[in-house]
Amino acid sequence: QVRLVESGGGSEQAGGSLRLSCSASAFAYSTYCMGWFRQGPGLQREWVALLDDNGRTAYTESVKGRFTISQDNAKNTLYLQMNSLKPEDTAMYYCAAKRGSLCYTTRDYYNDWGQGTQVTVSS
Repeated sequence: QVRLVESGGGSEQAGGSLRLSCSASAFAYSTYCMGWFRQGPGLQREWVALLDDNGRTAYTESVKGRFTISQDNAKNTLYLQMNSLKPEDTAMYYCAAKRGSLCYTTRDYYNDWGQGTQVTVSS
């Protein structure tokens, strides 16, 4: 099991930027997929971005061109750079880890979750 801790959330005005971090206690999976999800008020948790162990990335349509997922293996840290923020990006953001290199956008496939970090974007 991997312990994940998110940080970097906060309040920002529309058009601004934030960078979220997700620190992993140790990376026990030789093959993996990492994902960022978010859950807005009254909404279901939705997939935002993913990165596999070959460095391939994918993004949900609403954040393409604005968000970038990356990792620093030496630091066991996953990042989500969020630019051109919009009020509709307001949500609790979670990082998640999945064993095996096949990536899915469905939350049920992910084994480990962080506690979340709140992002609030005002217009």
